[in-house]
Amino acid sequence: MSKEHRVGIADVAAAAAVSVTTVSHVLSGRRPVSERTKAKVLRVIEELGYRPDPSARGLRTGRSHAVALVVSDVTNPFYPLMAAGLQEVLQPEGFLISVCVAQGTIQDLDSVIDHLLNRRVDGVVLASLNAQDRHFNDITAAGTALVRLSGELDPRFGDIVRADDTGGMADVVAHLLERGYRRIGLVNGDSDSAPGRLRLAGYRRALREFGLDVDEDLIVTGPFTRTGGANGSHALLNLDPRPEVLVCGNDLMAVGAMDAIRERGLTVPDDVAVTGYDDIEAASLVTPRLTTVHNPALEIGRACARLLLDRLSGTPSEGVREVVLPQKLIVREST
Repeated sequence: MSKEHRVGIADVAAAAAVSVTTVSHVLSGRRPVSERTKAKVLRVIEELGYRPDPSARGLRTGRSHAVALVVSDVTNPFYPLMAAGLQEVLQPEGFLISVCVAQGTIQDLDSVIDHLLNRRVDGVVLASLNAQDRHFNDITAAGTALVRLSGELDPRFGDIVRADDTGGMADVVAHLLERGYRRIGLVNGDSDSAPGRLRLAGYRRALREFGLDVDEDLIVTGPFTRTGGANGSHALLNLDPRPEVLVCGNDLMAVGAMDAIRERGLTVPDDVAVTGYDDIEAASLVTPRLTTVHNPALEIGRACARLLLDRLSGTPSEGVREVVLPQKLIVREST
C-alpha cells in the first residue's frame, strides 16, 4: 500500500480472503464469526494498520460516538476529575469525550452549543454555570442526549446529576456554629447559577436552624475563581467588626480568601477562619489545610455517563431522572 492510500475495509477483506461483510462483523461484534476467521482478520488489520473511519461509521449508524462536557472554567480542578469519570465509563463503549469551555458571556455558550450540535455529538453534559432554559431546549430539540449538572429537575430538559449542595453547605455552617463562630461571612459564587443558589440556601438554612438571623451584609457574590474569592473577602474584611470566618462557595474562592487575609497581615485560622467547597487537591496542599466539603467529581462524571448510555441505548426509564450524590464534610486546620 502506498502512503497516500488509506487502508479501507475492502483492503482488509481482500488480504484476508474474506468478504467485506465478514470484516464488518468482526469489527462490530454483532454477528458470530468463527474464531479462526476472526483471528485471521484481526491479524490482517494489524499488519495493514487499518483504522475504522469514524465518519463513515457515523453515516451508517446515525451516531458520532462523541460526547461533550461543557464547562465554564477549565482551570477548576473539579472539572478534569469529572471528565475522567465520564471517560472511565464511556471510552470502553467507543465514545470520544471532549471538554469545551464556554467562558464569560452567554454568547460564548451559544457558540459552543451551536458548534456541538452542528457536529452532531451524541450527548452533552452541560456544566456551564450560566446555562439557560433555551440552551437546554436547543440541545434536546436537536435530538441530542442531555445531562445537566445541578439545577432543578424539569421534565422538558433532560436528566440531572448533582451533589447535595444545600445540605453540604448547611453542614459547613453548622460545623462552624458548633465551634462557637457566630459572625459568619459568605463569599459565594453567582447566585444566578444553580450551585451558587443552592449553597446560599444551605447557608441560610443552617443559621435559621440555630435560631440566628441572616445578616445580608455578610453575604457577597462573585465569580467562582481565586480572584473572585479574594475580591469578595476584601469586601467583608472591610466591615467593622469583620467576620470571624469566611465561608466560600468553592475551594478556589477559599484560596483567594486566604490570599486576602494574608495581604492584611492576618492569619488563618487565628484571626479569620476559612472554609471551601469541592475538596479539590489544592484543599489539602494549602497551609493551613482547608476545611471543605468533598464534592464527588469522579462519581458525578460516572453517573452522567451512565445516564447518557441509557438514553443512547434507546431504552431508558420513563421520564427525566435525577441522581443526587451525597457529600461529606472534611474538617482540617483552617477552622
